[in-house]
Amino acid sequence: METEKILLIDDEKDLRELVRQNLKVHGFPNVLAVKDAESAMEVIDNFKPDLILLDIMLPGLSGFEFLEYLREQSNIPVIMLTAKGEGEDRVMGFKLGADDYIVKPFLVEELVLRIKAVLKRSYPQQHNLINFSNCKVDLDRAEVLSSKGVKFSLTAKECAILRKLFENAGRIVSINSLCQSAVGDIFVGYENTLMSHIRHIREKIEVDPSKPVNLITVRGLGYRLDLKD
Repeated sequence: METEKILLIDDEKDLRELVRQNLKVHGFPNVLAVKDAESAMEVIDNFKPDLILLDIMLPGLSGFEFLEYLREQSNIPVIMLTAKGEGEDRVMGFKLGADDYIVKPFLVEELVLRIKAVLKRSYPQQHNLINFSNCKVDLDRAEVLSSKGVKFSLTAKECAILRKLFENAGRIVSINSLCQSAVGDIFVGYENTLMSHIRHIREKIEVDPSKPVNLITVRGLGYRLDLKD
């Protein structure tokens, strides 16, 4: 799966930056933030977002008016992000085609979970696909397809390790956690074997396995999967 593109529409500058930075930390680095619906209309065709976070109280066109406009031409999933929590506003949002609704102030963790849930419902066929700059990984098929058309198979343990890293993309995953994903709870002494699996995964997904840019070693802590070109 390519890194999901998220379009955030909110007139509060501090909130836009806070949400953008926090989503980056939680594995969503590709966030475009704009201050109003008119700006969103100008960028949406080129940016092609996979999901929109939409405030109701906007200058100019309201969030409801933008959502009505959007639904005339697109089914891009939308999460309403607003300070208005009245029941009638939630009902209106859902009637116009919103996929979810979250009220400010909110916990970042809750927002991330809601984003992941909406993306999973909206793009179920892409949930276990990873796109790197030089290859595509299908976790369900345990296959890697290079940009040159060469196909590699992933072993069951390689697939389990890569899936764990993908589920936590952009964040450090500890060595113990990766060992547990590969062999279960009894993983003492598996660290050297894990290093071997990591090396083999890099040989299949990296342009230069000796200089990895996607599967990164974080010394003393574990590994991190960076989803970037």
